[in-house]
Amino acid sequence: MGRDQTDERDHWRTVARDRPESIERPGPGEESVWDYPRPPVVEPVGQRIRVEFGAAMIADTRRALRVIETASPPTYYIPAEDVRMEFLVRHEATTFSEWKGVARYWSIRVGARQAERAAWSYPRPEQGFGAIRDHVAFFAGRVDECRVGDEIVIPQPGDYFGGWITSKIRGPFKGGPGTGNW
Repeated sequence: MGRDQTDERDHWRTVARDRPESIERPGPGEESVWDYPRPPVVEPVGQRIRVEFGAAMIADTRRALRVIETASPPTYYIPAEDVRMEFLVRHEATTFSEWKGVARYWSIRVGARQAERAAWSYPRPEQGFGAIRDHVAFFAGRVDECRVGDEIVIPQPGDYFGGWITSKIRGPFKGGPGTGNW
């Protein structure tokens, strides 16, 4: 990691975070994103995870991992072996996460349809996140459908974060206007 990235990582890890005034209380079998940890953690997923785009099943697995972090719905990482990589086209964009490292982006192309920067991966994740190496995550709002089990997910607000909202996740969620310091 270069000096600039180290400085950026250290800066973002120490930014003061606010809590919203109203946090939804989880019921039985539900989770609140406000109970998720910071720094985030990686954990295995027990359900089947699927991603569809352009009448193609892009990903289908029972071996996904999810990253959970305070204020965000879970982000699902699918093993590359369970992703139809022939539909993914490398995009030049990269971003930096203070916890996970440098992300590489992918567009999806199926026939004449294309979704720009619809997926990302961490080829060399930071310490503590090695489990997501060789995994791909998808923006639910840039593909036709993502499912956790049989449930179609709702994309996290905004266009930067890639969390998937299900009926068992309670917010409010960061990503929308006014949530930058959550």
